[in-house]
Amino acid sequence: MCTTDTRDVEATVRQILEVEDAGCEIVRVAVPDMEAARALGAIKARIRVPLVADIHFDHRLALEAVRQGVAKVRINPGNIGERSRTEEVVRACKAAGAAIRIGVNAGSLKVLKDADSWTVMDNLQWADRMVQEAAEQIAILGEMGFQDIVVSLKADDLERVLLACRAFSVRFDYPLHLGLTEAGTLLPGTVKSALALGTLLMEGIGDTVRASLTEDPVTQVRAAFEILKSVGLRSYGPDIIACPTCGRCEVDLFKVVRDFEARLEGDPALFRKAQGKKIAIMGCVVNGPGEARDSDFGIAGGRGVGALIEKGRVTRTVSEKDWVEALVRKVRES
Repeated sequence: MCTTDTRDVEATVRQILEVEDAGCEIVRVAVPDMEAARALGAIKARIRVPLVADIHFDHRLALEAVRQGVAKVRINPGNIGERSRTEEVVRACKAAGAAIRIGVNAGSLKVLKDADSWTVMDNLQWADRMVQEAAEQIAILGEMGFQDIVVSLKADDLERVLLACRAFSVRFDYPLHLGLTEAGTLLPGTVKSALALGTLLMEGIGDTVRASLTEDPVTQVRAAFEILKSVGLRSYGPDIIACPTCGRCEVDLFKVVRDFEARLEGDPALFRKAQGKKIAIMGCVVNGPGEARDSDFGIAGGRGVGALIEKGRVTRTVSEKDWVEALVRKVRES
């Protein structure tokens, strides 16, 4: 999801093109008011991926978003209001061929309006409430003959997300968008997202994903793809294996790995060229050579020099200052 002010068309398009280059396949933007809704057409005309409008509170924003040609609107059952508003959105989407995402968020469940009940709910009850609110909206759409539905059941609690998504997948066959919302900053947020999304994906649950990190959207996209790559569902960039180092390490391995990753991430064509390659960057002569031999190519280091290893064979030695360039050259040649 974009972090820009959607009313700023130039900034929003620029960010969308950046996440497209990072691999994003669907992009969502916030629509806080009518000015933002009316900007969607201009944004859509300049991007390649499907555009999703994120709507809260005012269903008229969804109607305008559909008029602007978005591929999907996300509405929140907890705040979209009375049934007649949902019905208006459904009719507009049906006529335009746009999909609807029913986005249930634990932080805006209808039950939260009752201060005496939600405070004593356990995680299973939270999950049941989330599924129930999705089911209520699905019923409305179904009665109107509308089936182009995606559902998300998000919370900041890992167990609630797992319980809700599992329960939903047993009852319904609609596409499920996965996410652990408000996951946090890079390290804790990625760990929590990987546990939640990875667990569900390995159980065969989920159709689209988002890593909801308090980070740049490009970082969110990369984190999501790393999760997909780890569970074997996508190939994304290289598989860089690098040792954690120890007292035997006599090279600045952290810097080498960071610099190499930066070169790949700063060059989309080079990043795509590295797709599927297993690249080893090892900092000692104990385990490094053996581990690097299992890679497509890599370097195992010693005191200021390293052995360049290609398909299990040492081909030459490389000075530490030239490691990054040597690896980049191998990517380009592959």
